[in-house]
Amino acid sequence: KFKIINMNNKLITPQLAETLIQYPLYSQERKKKDAICLAVFFIGKIRWYVLEGQPSEDDFILFSIVLGLTAPEYGYVSVNEMGSIEVETGVPEVGKVKICQDKDFIPCPLKDIPDRELQDFLNYMYND
Repeated sequence: KFKIINMNNKLITPQLAETLIQYPLYSQERKKKDAICLAVFFIGKIRWYVLEGQPSEDDFILFSIVLGLTAPEYGYVSVNEMGSIEVETGVPEVGKVKICQDKDFIPCPLKDIPDRELQDFLNYMYND
C-alpha cells in the first residue's frame, strides 16, 4: 500500500491521489480496452488518458495513453514534468497556458471514451 504524499503540484488533487493509490503502476496492464481511465489531462490538442499512477518521492509517475503528438502511444510521465510545461498561445490577453485536468471526466473503461483517435489507436493495438 502506498501512502499519500504532500504534493505541491496542482495537477494531482487529493481526490485523484486517492484514486491513483487504488491503481498502482502495472495494475491494469492486461486489461487492454477494458482498462479504467482514471483522469484526462490536456493542453491544446494533446491529451493524456491516465490509467495508473503511484507516488515517487515528491512526484507521481503516471502511466497513460498520450494523443496529439507525433503518434499515439502508451507511456510513463512525471506529474512534476507535466506541471512545468507551458505553451505560449500567441494571444497577448491569454499569454501562456499549462496542462489542465478535465474536471468533468468520469472514470470509465477506455473502450467507452468517445475520442476517435483513442479508439483508432486501441483498435490498432488490439487488432479489432
